[in-house]
Amino acid sequence: MANMAQAIRMALHYAEENLGVTDIFGEDVGAPLGGVFTCTQGLKTTWNSPLDERGIIGAAMGIAMGGGRPVAEIQFCDYVYNTIDLLKLAGNTCWSSNGDWNLPMVVRTPVGSGIRGSIYHSHSFDATMTHIAGWKVVMPSTPLDAYGLLISACKEQNPVMFLEPKALLRVKGEDRIPGEPDDDRALSKAIDAPLGDRSQWKPQWPEGLEAFAIPIGKGKLVREGSQVTVVSYGRTLPLCARAAALLADEGISVEVIDLRSLWPYDWEMIKASVQKTGRVLFVNEDTEVTNFGEHLVRRTVEELFYSLLAPPRLLAGKFIPGIGLADTLEMASVPQQNDITDALRSLAGEQP
Repeated sequence: MANMAQAIRMALHYAEENLGVTDIFGEDVGAPLGGVFTCTQGLKTTWNSPLDERGIIGAAMGIAMGGGRPVAEIQFCDYVYNTIDLLKLAGNTCWSSNGDWNLPMVVRTPVGSGIRGSIYHSHSFDATMTHIAGWKVVMPSTPLDAYGLLISACKEQNPVMFLEPKALLRVKGEDRIPGEPDDDRALSKAIDAPLGDRSQWKPQWPEGLEAFAIPIGKGKLVREGSQVTVVSYGRTLPLCARAAALLADEGISVEVIDLRSLWPYDWEMIKASVQKTGRVLFVNEDTEVTNFGEHLVRRTVEELFYSLLAPPRLLAGKFIPGIGLADTLEMASVPQQNDITDALRSLAGEQP
């Protein structure tokens, strides 16, 4: 099975061959590195930008306005914050021009904890990004979803922010990418650049890659349950799924929803689940103050109040300026599996 980095790479290859992607660029995105997480190795339209995040976003906007279809990368989301004004401009271009101008651009950036990146390489960006209207925002939790969501993103006529949970980029999936070879070692040999001299290396892309597109705005029911719902995405989604499996042994039935898209998001799936279980926990690792999960809690209370058996809850990252380098500090800063398991167990036991 492909890991998420390989899935992203295959989706970008498909997009530049079939969907009109003209430029894939950013810091170290082109040869010889192919991205710090190897997501752009071997792609034919890649090029290396200066170390200038504002320049990267500005260039993507210009290319899109000029008729191209760029995919820009911000090497770590920690460095996208100085582009907020440009992101707002990109998001409002179609609206402010009354539909006369489109910006078919995708911005990819790794997010979150999990690699001991400390204060400058561990931030989340989902809450901030969902505050910027005019963008679609997605975050996959599996390689197949990364492939399908990126295919959809590259078809969009206006900006899409593609958030990549860096802790999952090397994790293999449970489902094959359509067209991916059955032999994992064969896939690696074909599309992973070798160590050392890469000047003569060229990837051998799978010939059967398909336009497998996951609609932006459609969530995924990962596990059915009847007593409590947990809604998550990105790094914390697999932790929620494992917590649900452990609690099943205790007789607690947990329904697990992978949101996949933060804007637009699948409210109908959340609504149906909460009406069934009466209890809901929202989990992500962005800081808990002004968290996207707080928006979901608010909407749950406003629209589903009379279906609730317990107050909806949010489990998110601590409201601190950064994440420490030490393993114990990083683990304490953002939700871990034990935190999720305990929160679900407690919520399932609440009675009206």
